[in-house]
Amino acid sequence: MAAFSLHGSAQAKPTPGCGHASWYALTSKTASGERMNPAKLTAAHRSLPFGTKLKVTNKRNGKSVVVRINDRGPFIRGRVIDVSKAAAQNIGMVSSGTAQVCYQIIG
Repeated sequence: MAAFSLHGSAQAKPTPGCGHASWYALTSKTASGERMNPAKLTAAHRSLPFGTKLKVTNKRNGKSVVVRINDRGPFIRGRVIDVSKAAAQNIGMVSSGTAQVCYQIIG
C-alpha cells in the first residue's frame, strides 16, 4: 500500500519541460468547454489537467508569463505548448509566431 501511495505521488508532480511553442487566437470552444479568449492568459497542452498553472519562459529573451491550461494541443509535431495571443505578447513571440520556451508547474 505504501509503495502505491509513493508511486501515485511521484506521478502527481510532473517535471518541467522545454520545447517549441506557438500561439493561437481562436474564439471557438476549448477542450475544457470554455470559449477561447485570445486576451486571457491561457494555453493548450496535450496532457496536463485543465486548470493547471504554468510559468512559461521564452528562452531567447527570458520573459515569462503565467498561463492556465484550458485546451488540448498543440497538434503540430514538435511543439510542446500553444499559448494564447495575450500570453505570446507577454513573452515577445507574437511577431515570430513560435519560440523556444521552458515551462514549469506553479502553485
